Amino acid sequence: MPINVNDPEYLKSEKNYSEAKNPEEKLISLNKMISHAPKHKGGENLRQQLTQRRKRLEELIEKKKKKGHGGKLGIKKGEMQAVIIGKTNSGKSSLLKVLTNAYPKINSVPFSTGEPFLGTMEYENSQIQVVEIPAIEGEKFDRGVVHTADTLLLIITLQKEIEEIRKKLPPHEGKEIIVLNKSDLLSSEEKRRIRSQMETKKYNFEIISCLPYIRENGIEELKKKIFDSFNILRIFTKEPGKEKSKKPLILPSGSSIKDVAEKILKGLSKKVIETKIWGPSSKFGGQIVGLNHPLKDLDIVEFKTR
Repeated sequence: MPINVNDPEYLKSEKNYSEAKNPEEKLISLNKMISHAPKHKGGENLRQQLTQRRKRLEELIEKKKKKGHGGKLGIKKGEMQAVIIGKTNSGKSSLLKVLTNAYPKINSVPFSTGEPFLGTMEYENSQIQVVEIPAIEGEKFDRGVVHTADTLLLIITLQKEIEEIRKKLPPHEGKEIIVLNKSDLLSSEEKRRIRSQMETKKYNFEIISCLPYIRENGIEELKKKIFDSFNILRIFTKEPGKEKSKKPLILPSGSSIKDVAEKILKGLSKKVIETKIWGPSSKFGGQIVGLNHPLKDLDIVEFKTR
């Protein structure tokens, strides 16, 4: 007998699933349905059906990847990825340029961005991949990149565009940061009023100008907000008697010493006979710890192996 589910989040996800336009969108909605499905014994059949459906979807998506389905420029996702999303002429290319090392062609002609454009943002010893994609109201808008992005930068010039963009977004799990651009066209009073309104609505936002000569243009504040949106740890490694690595390894929050070893080389954790650690998670510098020791941001790890 079918079970009647009344959870609002489940019903919302079920509706998104039925309206999804491709397997990737369906999978995101299906995962949310599973997380909100009844946990009691009466819901066992439903959970089993949803899990089987997820398995079939994952197999379908994997087949598409192997066939190289679609002719768009492939994007290998970075460990931290932010995607710039907005309407045409909102300043997407200008934002990419001020955030990263990229030099996109900036053009006032509508829909001039025809494919994704990548750049790298250097911040706090970390490299963040920033992707500009074609305008959300155009035919070339890349829904696939939105699915997997860690952070979405919704760039706007008017507050009413926030909901306009959100209505067109495909299902996603990335965190949203609203970027109100072209603040150089606003008076101090207008900026104060807009900030107050957006704070009242509890938006995660920053007001910026992409013009480099504008004082207090909000770009550094936005960079920090982007970096803080990633739930990651930066872990440095070192060899005995040497300085720590210049660039950290990026791991998910909650990682352990074992995860560091496995990231360096699959199977390395089985060869570790001693680990020393310096930093926030250590009681003192050079503390000897086990493989299950939980890490904190900016820890330094040294391995001794067989």
